[in-house]
Amino acid sequence: MRKIDVSELKIGMYVDEFCVPWLESPFWTRSLLVDMAEKLTKIKASTVRELVIDPSKGADVAPATPAPSAAAAPAPKPAKAAPFRFPAAVPTSMAAELDRAAQLLTESKTAVSSMFHEARMGNAIAAEQVQPLVDEIAMSVMRNPDALVGLVRLKNADDYTYMHSVAVCALMIALARELKMPDEQVRELGLAGLMHDIGKMLIPHDILNKPGGLTEDEFTAVKDHPVAGHRLLLAGSGVSEVVLDVCLHHHEKVNGKGYPDGLAGNAISVAARMGAICDVYDAITSDRPYKSGWCPAASLSKMTEWCNGHFDPAIFGAFVKCMGIYPVGTVVKMQSGRLAVIADQGPGKSLLAPTVCVFFCTRTKALLAPELVNLAETGVKDKILGREDAAKWGIADTSRYWISKPAKF
Repeated sequence: MRKIDVSELKIGMYVDEFCVPWLESPFWTRSLLVDMAEKLTKIKASTVRELVIDPSKGADVAPATPAPSAAAAPAPKPAKAAPFRFPAAVPTSMAAELDRAAQLLTESKTAVSSMFHEARMGNAIAAEQVQPLVDEIAMSVMRNPDALVGLVRLKNADDYTYMHSVAVCALMIALARELKMPDEQVRELGLAGLMHDIGKMLIPHDILNKPGGLTEDEFTAVKDHPVAGHRLLLAGSGVSEVVLDVCLHHHEKVNGKGYPDGLAGNAISVAARMGAICDVYDAITSDRPYKSGWCPAASLSKMTEWCNGHFDPAIFGAFVKCMGIYPVGTVVKMQSGRLAVIADQGPGKSLLAPTVCVFFCTRTKALLAPELVNLAETGVKDKILGREDAAKWGIADTSRYWISKPAKF
């Protein structure tokens, strides 16, 4: 490997790493062969100033004349690599993180759709190419998990397959951190979440997005996606046993009634049990061609009913704790008779006293000027009575009350 200045880059070189943050990279992959003038021009026009090339895979810079030296000293033994650690992240407010999360989701959609297109075309997948994306998602989750998780829930139904993978990645990272797992495992589980549904790329679009019920053959095709995805990942590179396991077993149930292997209890790995919870939560809170997504709090309530047969109770308890009783975006009824939407749970996820945006009066049946109220502040008398169905009051969309401006991704 050799680090060079971007001015030294030429056609025929193989770039192993762009020395910029992933969001500033000119390509979604972190490595590629510069085999045409268009790629060279795009790189030089970007913010990249230095990059690492791999001369074993492409051209090298002109070799420098070596200076005379004494007999070479014995090479030192390589130091043992330190465990991976994420950079320190400063917790931020919901408002501060929303713009960054929206930009990240825009870039994520491009990267994941490109990767999935490669899978659909039958090309081998290099999972390590999207590790920088996983790391960016992890940093956003560490700054404020509700921002990215809340925004990705609003994905367009047509983009569900791509953005579902991003959502499960973020949820896996949040859950792994709640379970106090080391950073190296958090990172690996994030990649597992991103890759868990790649087998769906081998299912025809008309089956994946069918608005009505599936035929027996269509349902069989859908149920084959974990095995198909596992096979795709085995043919590629950069995947660990954990990533392979989550891909293959995220539809197993603790009662043994899942698929593809009908595993039960502790025969299902912790990682796969985590994947099952994150996969189902995002699926039931998202709009699909055949159904509207459920409210986040209602989804947690429904999953609680399924818990003993479907999910690991201890891991699900940790998931509820990291999401909060009333996740961001949940519509609640206040003691004052007003409706509000959870806008920010704040540090430590205040279970009963988050910041809400009040927007509707149930007594007058009239919309109110949106007002942010921090229920934890001294002197605030209002409190949450429980979740509420906004549609019952003729209100279709409440996302504008917790997002300051429309998210585009």
